[in-house]
Amino acid sequence: MRQRKNGSSIKHPNLSDAEAKSQKKSPYSLKDVFLTCLGFRMLNALLIQTYFNPDEHWQALEVAHRIAFGYGHLTWEWEEGIRSYLHPMMFALFYKLLALLRLDIPCVMIKAPRLLQSIFSAVGDLYLYKLSFVLFGDGVAKWALFSQLANWFMFFCFNRTFSNSLETTLTLVGLYYWPSVRSSLNKAPSGSRKWGLALAALACAIRPTSAVTWVYVGLLELYLTHDRLRFIFVELIPIGSVVLGITCLLDRLMYDSWVLVPLNFLKFNFLSSGGDYYGTHKWHWYFTQGFTVMVFTFLPFCVAGIIKSKYWKLSGLILWVLGLYSILGHKEFRFVLPVLPISLIFVGYSLAALDERGSRNGAKKISSCICNKWPSRKQLAIFFLLASNIPMALYMSLIHQRGTEDAMNYLSKEAAKGKVKSIVFLMPCHATPYYSTLHNNLPMRFLDCTPNKGMPTESDRFMMDPVSFAVDFAKNWSHPSHIVLFDSEERHLKDFLISHSFREVRRFFHAHFKVDRDLQASVVVYAD
Repeated sequence: MRQRKNGSSIKHPNLSDAEAKSQKKSPYSLKDVFLTCLGFRMLNALLIQTYFNPDEHWQALEVAHRIAFGYGHLTWEWEEGIRSYLHPMMFALFYKLLALLRLDIPCVMIKAPRLLQSIFSAVGDLYLYKLSFVLFGDGVAKWALFSQLANWFMFFCFNRTFSNSLETTLTLVGLYYWPSVRSSLNKAPSGSRKWGLALAALACAIRPTSAVTWVYVGLLELYLTHDRLRFIFVELIPIGSVVLGITCLLDRLMYDSWVLVPLNFLKFNFLSSGGDYYGTHKWHWYFTQGFTVMVFTFLPFCVAGIIKSKYWKLSGLILWVLGLYSILGHKEFRFVLPVLPISLIFVGYSLAALDERGSRNGAKKISSCICNKWPSRKQLAIFFLLASNIPMALYMSLIHQRGTEDAMNYLSKEAAKGKVKSIVFLMPCHATPYYSTLHNNLPMRFLDCTPNKGMPTESDRFMMDPVSFAVDFAKNWSHPSHIVLFDSEERHLKDFLISHSFREVRRFFHAHFKVDRDLQASVVVYAD
């Protein structure tokens, strides 16, 4: 919303009268907030140059590249029908646009998807501000937005092309429209619940586990609303059915058969614990390590904000999501990304409260001479948060595990010059981006890791005995022009590579410390 020069304000059509009245006190227009967030997120997208999790490429961009250009690898999840094409289709249409504009060149194909995601991230930032403003006012909203932009994990992860990133944006926008989330003093405008339901259904269609969040919100709405029958039969069932129907039709078109993705997803991840194949953690991992690392140094402010605000609807949602996800054996940071911004709203509340405390009971006058010499508690808090989060954000985004992306970016440019004929990746499966980065339809081979009822996969056998595996593997390969591997396996395969006339052509720094395997300090590219 823009303020008029004469001090009056233009009422936004989605604001209630109470909101519109309080909005007059805000010095910021929503357009200015969005443009600020968009500029920040686009810079953020350009600064992300590291590899975090295979799904960013293999479950989104790789699938989209196959749809748009006719080549790209589909992992076993797509054969089993546990993924919907709804999320990759968004990037496929974007790729088509780039091709139409003749911009599908290596440097653009590498950067453009995250730049597209930055637009959705900026929308999420805007609605975090709007939700905070509706609940607590401008003082909290601006500090909640500060916390969102300053948090290291949001900087590191939000602009990546995970379905979790879009789910997070849809969660923030959806919560803004749900009446049950708001206080009784700031009721939602008429009809907003339908928008909230549509966004919740879309989030679940993109990522079925988003239902964990929306079951909580739906039950809260069911408890608080006075028109329960209307909510269930006129809004919930029709809107949910329309979104599910559209998603099923899209998946029918892409799979060439009827596939009910949410049901297959539920069977694999919840009923058969299929996700445990990728590793398990203790039940308390999200509370003691995962989520606490994501919140990082904002944690004490988050706890203080929860206690001071006493806004149990949102704090209950955080606890609900962390608790239900803790039941599953397989846990990842990004699974609980949608509730990280909610925790940062409470950080905003805590930071805003520091202002009130400093000016209460004439304290400002009494300590004026001291304040001129020493920074206030708020200034110290902001310095502490920035000093702890900025280095972490930049290190994780620019340095840690960047070698696999650098190697593929290099091969993409070399392939565009006709210097690459075929590539073999002698490393754990899905350790690098693939055709979506290379953008060249030439033969490539990586080590398969499709679950096989307890039997070791190609990737497992290679990691157990690199030399024996490579010797057997080479008996049946079509001699590649390039081989990519980590330095940790290169030590074992030096003689093998020399015997097959390969020489090192490039070495890329990857990491300073190990994550879940031996230290993979660099990624090495060999050519014949």
